[in-house]
Amino acid sequence: MQGSTAGLGPVTVAYERQGTGEPLILLHGVGHHRQAWDAIVPLLAGQYETITIDLPGFGDSPDLEPAVPRDLQTAAAWLGAVLSELGAERPHVVGHSLGGLIALHLGQAGLARSVTALAPAGFWTDTERRRTYAMLTAARHSVRLLPDTAMVRLAHTATARTALAGTLYGRPDSCPPETLIADLRALRDAIAFGATLRAGRAPNLFTGDIPEVPVTIAWGARDRILPPRQAARARAMIPGARLVHLPDCGHIPMNDAPDLVARVILEAIPSAVADE
Repeated sequence: MQGSTAGLGPVTVAYERQGTGEPLILLHGVGHHRQAWDAIVPLLAGQYETITIDLPGFGDSPDLEPAVPRDLQTAAAWLGAVLSELGAERPHVVGHSLGGLIALHLGQAGLARSVTALAPAGFWTDTERRRTYAMLTAARHSVRLLPDTAMVRLAHTATARTALAGTLYGRPDSCPPETLIADLRALRDAIAFGATLRAGRAPNLFTGDIPEVPVTIAWGARDRILPPRQAARARAMIPGARLVHLPDCGHIPMNDAPDLVARVILEAIPSAVADE
């Protein structure tokens, strides 16, 4: 799907639709892909039309053209154009990490009926950001040095899964090998990884409130990439937000506890409808 907005060239994204009902957009984090939601979509598609999207430069989506800025306001603009092309006007939006931060901006721009943000990026101190970047960069560097055949072999042992993904998951030993392999390949092949981290060095990635859109912020209690103490900062910025703690979940709670995450999303959406 290609979307364009005034002053920007076209932006092309890969996407997948499932289910019927009101549109529900699912946005992944940095170094990830739309398959991040594979365990969640079947739990939602019976009530909503789920649309999972590969952000530019991740998964199957080509990177942004050099002339397209990588700031969050621009991301909300071109994503709004993509949603319009998809016929998903003002959908419910769920985002994880980078996708959670983008989802909050969509809500602030009036482009979302409700927002559910799982460990949204951007509520860090500068020291925390540097630590997060160091962990993500180290993980990407490690997987890029690892031959694919070795990665596949290691992913099928619980001990190696813990070593490969202990920083990402709260329960790495229980992560299905195929899921881990797909996630590591997505991290390895993410062509927009470096440019996205550079853009994330900008100050004040989110400011202001989202007073007219129901917002839920959920955070894994065992998140090592974005520590759960950052949830309080997000709640202070958006005082009307509903804050949910995800016990035993790491940075990617969709893999650690898909049933719990799906329940959080479904509970957030009815409250959005009731508040309209």
